[in-house]
Amino acid sequence: MRKLLLTAALGLALIAGLSAEDLRLDIMFSNDIHGGIDRSQATFMNPDFPPQLGGGASAATLIKHVRAMGGPKRASLLLDAGDFFQGRPVGTVTKGKAVIDYMNAIGYDAMTIGNHEYDIADTELIKTLADAEFPILSCNIIERRTGKLVPYTLPYIILERMGVRIGIIGFTTTDTEKMSFPENIKNVDFVDEKESVSKYVDIVRNQENVDIVIVLGHAGLPYDVESTYLSRYDAKGNPLQSERYAAWGWDAQEIAREVPGIDLIVGGHIHKGFPKPWIDPYSHTMVVQGYAYGSNLGWITLKIDPETKTVSGYELPALREGMMITLFEDQFIPDPEISEAIEAQVAIAEEGMDEIVGSSAYHLSRTNVDAQSLMGNTITDAMRNEVKADFAFLNLGGVRADIKSGPVTYRDIFQVMPFDNMLVSFKCTGEFLRRIIETRVEGSRHGLVVSGVNVVYSKKRPNFDRVTSLRIGGQPWDPNKIYTCATTDFLLQGNAGLTLLTQVPQEDIINHQINLRDAIVNYFKQHSPVKTKIDDRWKRDDNAKPTKEMMP
Repeated sequence: MRKLLLTAALGLALIAGLSAEDLRLDIMFSNDIHGGIDRSQATFMNPDFPPQLGGGASAATLIKHVRAMGGPKRASLLLDAGDFFQGRPVGTVTKGKAVIDYMNAIGYDAMTIGNHEYDIADTELIKTLADAEFPILSCNIIERRTGKLVPYTLPYIILERMGVRIGIIGFTTTDTEKMSFPENIKNVDFVDEKESVSKYVDIVRNQENVDIVIVLGHAGLPYDVESTYLSRYDAKGNPLQSERYAAWGWDAQEIAREVPGIDLIVGGHIHKGFPKPWIDPYSHTMVVQGYAYGSNLGWITLKIDPETKTVSGYELPALREGMMITLFEDQFIPDPEISEAIEAQVAIAEEGMDEIVGSSAYHLSRTNVDAQSLMGNTITDAMRNEVKADFAFLNLGGVRADIKSGPVTYRDIFQVMPFDNMLVSFKCTGEFLRRIIETRVEGSRHGLVVSGVNVVYSKKRPNFDRVTSLRIGGQPWDPNKIYTCATTDFLLQGNAGLTLLTQVPQEDIINHQINLRDAIVNYFKQHSPVKTKIDDRWKRDDNAKPTKEMMP
C-alpha cells in the first residue's frame, strides 16, 4: 500500500499543470555512487535504527516507473556524473565492473569521469570502461603522448528526444591531479574546465545545431551556494577579481555563471544533494546534484516549448525531498532481476567481510573537533603502532565513516577506509617534521589527523611559524633529531597540499607493503576493546606564545 501511495504521489505531481504546449524531459541522474549499488542502511539518517536502502535495485524500480510515463510528448534521460565505483566492496573489488554491469542493465545514457576513477591505473580503468554499453564523456582529459582527448572518452554526444536535439558535454575536475596517485595519471593531463566546456558548448550550439545543452560534470556546487556566489561576483554578476587565484578546479556554480549557452549542469564531487536546482540569476543555467553512495536518485523534469525547443521551466516530484529521492527499500521495492544480479556480485566481493576483528568501547565518530576525531585518532594510532613510528599523520578527508561501539568487523573498517592506500614510513629531521605540520595549518587549512605528537598552534601567527609548541613522544621537539614518520603512499606522493613530501629521498622511505585498512584491522586485533579519546595531541590556541625550543 505504501508503495502504491508513493507511486500515485509521484504521478500526480507531474501530471498536475500539464498543458498541450509543453513537452516533458525527465532527467534522472546519479553522482558519486562509489560502488553503492548494493543494499545498505541509512545510518546518516538514524545511526541506531537506520532505514534500509535498496541501492541499484530500488533505483531500477523508480527508473522504470519514470520511463513508463513516456509518450509522444514525454521522454527521459539517465545520466551519471562520475566517481562510480571506488568506495564499497562490490565496486572496489571488481574495479568497477559490477557497477558498469548494473548501469548497462538499467540503461544509462551517458556518464562522465570522476577523480576516483583514477584510484586504479588507467590501463585497468580502460578495461572496465570498455564494458560500458553507453558513452563515457569528458572533454578535458588529454593524452600526454598525442595531445588529443583520451580514446576512451567522447567530449560530447547528441541525442534526440521528441524531435528535440540535445547536446550532452562531459568534463572532469582538474582536482584529479591533486587527488590521484601520480603513477595512475602519468599518461594524461586535465586541462582547464571552463575553457574546455566553453569550446564544446560553442561547437554543439553552432556546428551541431542542438536545441538544449546539458553539461555532465564531475564538479559540484559549494556547500553554501548563496554566500559563495555573492563573495565571487558583484551586483551585476561580474567576477570581483579579474584573475582567478583559486587552487582548486572550476566548480559547477562558476561554470554556470561564466559559460553561456548551458541549460542544465548535472554535477557531483562534493557529496551534497540539493532538493531543488540552483539557478544562476544571470545566465539562468540550472545546476543539480545529489548525495553519494547510491542513497538517492535525482529526478527533475524539464518543460520544453515545442515551438522554440527551449527550456521554459521545470517540475519536481511532489515529495518532501524535492528532486533528491531517497531509495528506501520499503517504498521502492527492489527490481527482482537487477537485485539478483547485484547480490551475486556482492556475495563474491564481500566474502569474509563480516568476520569480527575486535571491538570498540565507544562510538568512534569521524566528526572533527578541530583536527581530531575519535575515528581519525584511532587510524593514526594504528599507523604508528604498525610500523613503530614516532609520528603518524593522515589528511582530514581520509576518514570516511564511523564505527559503532561493540563488535567490529572487517566490513566496518572497509567503510572507514574504502580506498587502497598503502602504509609507508620515512626518516626525516625534526625541522622537516615541523614543516609538515606548518604546511597543514597555513592559510585557511585546518590541520592533520596525527598520532605521537602534541601540537599547539596559533592562527594569529605568520604562515609557517604558527606552531607554538611541539612535543614528540612526550619529549620536546628537536629540530636536528631524526624521527620516523608514518603516512600513506597517497600523501607521500604530494597530495592534499603536502607537495614537500616529494622531497623525501627514496633511500629514506620504507614501503611496508601493507594496506592501511589491514593495519587498522591489526590494531583492533591487538588493542580491543579500543578506547580512543580526544586528547591533547592537537590544539589551536590563538593566544599561545612559542615555547623555548620553538623560538628562532
